[in-house]
Amino acid sequence: MAAIPVTGTAPATLEKKPVKFSNLLLGAGLNMFEVTTLGQPLEVVKTTMAANRGDSFAGALSRVWGRGGVMGYYQGLIPWAWIEASTKGAVLLFVASEAEYYAKSFGANDFVGGISGGMAGGVAQAYATMGFCTCMKTVEITKHKIAAKGVKPPGTFETFMDIWRKEGIRGINKGVNAVAIRQTTNWGSRFGLSRAAETGIRKVTGKEDGQKLGSFEKILASGLGGGLSAWNQPIEVIRVEMQSKTEDANRPKNLTVGKTFKYIYGQNGIKGLYRGVTPRIGLGVWQTICMVALGDMAKEAVEKLTGDKVTAKH
Repeated sequence: MAAIPVTGTAPATLEKKPVKFSNLLLGAGLNMFEVTTLGQPLEVVKTTMAANRGDSFAGALSRVWGRGGVMGYYQGLIPWAWIEASTKGAVLLFVASEAEYYAKSFGANDFVGGISGGMAGGVAQAYATMGFCTCMKTVEITKHKIAAKGVKPPGTFETFMDIWRKEGIRGINKGVNAVAIRQTTNWGSRFGLSRAAETGIRKVTGKEDGQKLGSFEKILASGLGGGLSAWNQPIEVIRVEMQSKTEDANRPKNLTVGKTFKYIYGQNGIKGLYRGVTPRIGLGVWQTICMVALGDMAKEAVEKLTGDKVTAKH
């Protein structure tokens, strides 16, 4: 009796992708470039508007300039923004890779697995490095100018140690829960919205058969995803208020995310919860340009430097 031929293909084997040094180097390098150029100035303006919710965009620019001219726009860059930029990519890549693998092992498709990995990585970023980095950046940006009273202002590490002595680890990580909510919603919505934008671009350009998108199309899709993900700006404003050193006798003590939301809404209404959204959208666009437009050039440079093929997506 003749053997019956087996038809169809075997299901693809799920493989855990290794996290390569070249990927970590690429992520750290692009993040460092982004924050050192336009990233930190936009972050400073965004934080200033969120902390001083009566300021217009022009008013925030003027306030920042008054704190120290051009250098006022780079408050908190060294070391906090550099520490955050150089570590958050590695944390995200490690955790997102693991979370995506386990999500798929339980039957999730690529889309759900990717979002799950991104959200898990975002939470890990917040609690591993971003909590204390964003807190210290906000402290640097919002602390009072005691130099006007004839007193030498405390340095960055002096400020850090003063908070540590008075409030301990909780003081250094103030607002970390809000950071975690922001990061997990950021990565989840940015991934999903970017993929939705890519689908729309493919339909318009006739690339539905799997053709690669061009550089401009990648930037457009990622820019739309990054810009539209600013819907969660209220969480960012809450985070800034929780970490801010701006004094207000009406502000409740021992702020939680819920208490801070009620306080901001009571003081400034719905508009107050969206202060700083304009520079945040600008920040998302700049991050997209850095990660997408410069990504291919950076990949080539890293591959030459390490001799290791870069597999990170951008």
